[in-house]
Amino acid sequence: MVEMNIDSIRVSLMNYQRVVILKEKDSDRYLPIWIGPSEADAIAVKLQNITVPRPLTHDLLRTMIEVLGASLDSMVVCDLRNDTFFAKLIIRSDSQLMEVDCRPSDALALSVRARIPIFAEDSVMDKASIILDKETGKPIVHDTKERGGEMDEEELRRLSAFKEFVQSLDFDDMEKKENA
Repeated sequence: MVEMNIDSIRVSLMNYQRVVILKEKDSDRYLPIWIGPSEADAIAVKLQNITVPRPLTHDLLRTMIEVLGASLDSMVVCDLRNDTFFAKLIIRSDSQLMEVDCRPSDALALSVRARIPIFAEDSVMDKASIILDKETGKPIVHDTKERGGEMDEEELRRLSAFKEFVQSLDFDDMEKKENA
C-alpha cells in the first residue's frame, strides 16, 4: 500500500468528464480516477478553502461520524474491477478500526475534510498508475504485464479505453507546477 496526495482535479476536454489525480507521496506515479461533477466540486470546495453557508453532504457525514464518537482514520483505493475503482474508509471507534465500503470520490471528499491519509493498494497502482514523461509532460501508460499485473482479455480491452482517456488529458500545467 502506498500513500497518496490529491494533486489536482481535471476536466477532459473531449467529454467534460472529471478526473481526480492522486500522486504517490514518495514517487512520480499518478493515479487518475474518474469522478462525478458534484463530487469534484465537493473536493475542490474544500481544497480551495471556500466557505459555504450550509454544510454539504460530506460535511454532514463527517459531523455525524464525530457526534457518534468515532473518527475518520484513513481511506484506501482498494480495487479496480470492470473499469470501476473501489475504496474504503477506515473509521476508528473505541480504539477499534472498521472498514466501510464507499466510492473513491466520496472517500476523497471526506479525506480532505478530516485531513486523513489517502492510500492506494499496490495492485491498483500496478493496473492504473501513470508516470509523466520528463521531456513532454505527457503520461506514459505502461503495459500491466510489464508491471506484474494479471488481467484477462476483457479487463485489458476495458483498460485500453482508460489509457485513451488518460492520454487525452492535458498534463502540461502539472509538469510546470512541479518544476516551480
